[in-house]
Amino acid sequence: MDKPYFVHESSYVDDGCEIKAGTMIWHFSHIMKGCRIGKHCNIGQNVVISPDVILGDGVKIQNNVSVYTGVTCEDSVFLGPSCVFTNVINPRAFIERKNEYRKTVVKKGASIGANATVVCGHSIGRYAFVGAGSVVTKDVPDYAMVYGVPAEIRGYVCQCGEQLMFSDWKAVCPDCGRAYCMDENNYSIKEAD
Repeated sequence: MDKPYFVHESSYVDDGCEIKAGTMIWHFSHIMKGCRIGKHCNIGQNVVISPDVILGDGVKIQNNVSVYTGVTCEDSVFLGPSCVFTNVINPRAFIERKNEYRKTVVKKGASIGANATVVCGHSIGRYAFVGAGSVVTKDVPDYAMVYGVPAEIRGYVCQCGEQLMFSDWKAVCPDCGRAYCMDENNYSIKEAD
């Protein structure tokens, strides 16, 4: 019986992985044991997904990405080319620290740009946008647009990815028309009722 997902002949999928229907795994990639990969994911060329990583439905991973143990990507996450995650804050080749892995969660709809680095132990909020080449060293709030080294909040984006301009703590997306409000006490963003 054919598999309900596609794996290019040059790629490896270890035993003990769960891969759901419609997922495509392209050239020279390695999916390691214990991974759980959702429906309709697209995993590009030369991607490494380490043991026990969890990917939700509709995750898109571009070429040359390393997703290490401890990372969870919720539904509809985008990982740009050559972005990378860490899982230990003080690695040494001669000291095994697998019991010190820190968890990283990339929440629903978030995008991480090309060549960005996400230091372990942090979360990327829902629909947040991490700019290309950034280094994430702390949690990123929902809808935040961050970039730089280290990455800092430079604005906020709509669920569709367009930048929001707030006035009187409210914004309407110029592209899709979704409305948002900002809590003036903690600058958190949510869709308006």
